[in-house]
Amino acid sequence: MSNRINLKSFPNFLKSESAGGIILLFCVIISLIIANSPLGEGFNNFLETQIGFNTENIHLRYPVVLWINDGLMAIFFLLVGLEIKRELVEGELASPKKAALPILCAIGGALVPAFIYMLLNKGTPTEHGWGIPMATDIAFALAAITALGKRAPMSLKIFLAALAIVDDLLAILVIALFYSSELNFTYLGYAGAIFIVLILFNRFGVKNIAFYLIPGIFIWYFIHHSGIHATIAGVLTALTLPTTPDETESPLEKLEHILAKPVNFIIIPIFALANTNIEFQSAMLEGLFSNLGLGIILGLLIGKPIGILIVSWISVKSKIGLLPKNANWLHMLGVGLLGGIGFTMSIFIAILSFADPLLIEEAKFSVLVGSVLTAILGSTLLTVAGNKKEIAEGKL
Repeated sequence: MSNRINLKSFPNFLKSESAGGIILLFCVIISLIIANSPLGEGFNNFLETQIGFNTENIHLRYPVVLWINDGLMAIFFLLVGLEIKRELVEGELASPKKAALPILCAIGGALVPAFIYMLLNKGTPTEHGWGIPMATDIAFALAAITALGKRAPMSLKIFLAALAIVDDLLAILVIALFYSSELNFTYLGYAGAIFIVLILFNRFGVKNIAFYLIPGIFIWYFIHHSGIHATIAGVLTALTLPTTPDETESPLEKLEHILAKPVNFIIIPIFALANTNIEFQSAMLEGLFSNLGLGIILGLLIGKPIGILIVSWISVKSKIGLLPKNANWLHMLGVGLLGGIGFTMSIFIAILSFADPLLIEEAKFSVLVGSVLTAILGSTLLTVAGNKKEIAEGKL
């Protein structure tokens, strides 16, 4: 059966994502404890341990942390790519009327935070981090809204999931276009040729997933050496998987079902363990009020909800889109705040943005602070909105 995000199947999707968010939070806490304990140095040494092999023509020996950020995260991006394609073909993004609001809100919710960040950081050594506050973490955001129970309408949860999926697509494009190094067109050519072969497999009706995943590994290798971030290989591979608009389980949906739990319960938690091991220093508190820290925190806390709320208001008033069923403008402000929970993608872009380890640590810390604040405020606002609705209906 199709796993599209609709009123019938969405609770299963939500259960997986929200449970993953709880595990993710646990791993963040464990990572912070390790980093600020005697185990911190040993853990960092482990992350820098080189594994793999090098030959005259093949170079595959890298630190553990790079295998996590470039290797395991490519699988995460593969799942994201599958979700995006499925939604475009058969889900909440397939209908122009349904897709309009989450797509436009995702764009507004990405551009306003980036603008706020650039206002504070343009012309400084940290201006390259403008992409950090653009992203929404789907696992944490859905975990937060699920915890509210019936106070948040199911349609609002569907809207937030669709917005986060589009947001992931925007983050992928930003990484590919703005956070890549000098390009090697020979390796890009090899990757492009294999990508064309996968498209042909799709056109000729090849349904065996192995015919897509094995060449996808080679695409990863060539893109990794091309200067574009290797995780983009996961998205490219995902876009070639066949799917159908009906209830028949397609190769794309089959692979999505296979990957959902390992990604949510293993890969993202491992990423969190490896990348939130922040050793707290007094300078970090000062860093929260630096241009970098304020750019990230204000981008997530103010930019996200403003971008989402303004665009949704314009879209509804111009009849381009429709508000989620049973939702009002207080709900939209609350969900806009939850959209400011920018953990996985934000930290990922922070790692790509700076060479200075201190700037990376300050950016991670600012992401954590901004995400916690938006989660608290968004959940509180949605609780108030839910209580008002129940009072109006005589249920409370």
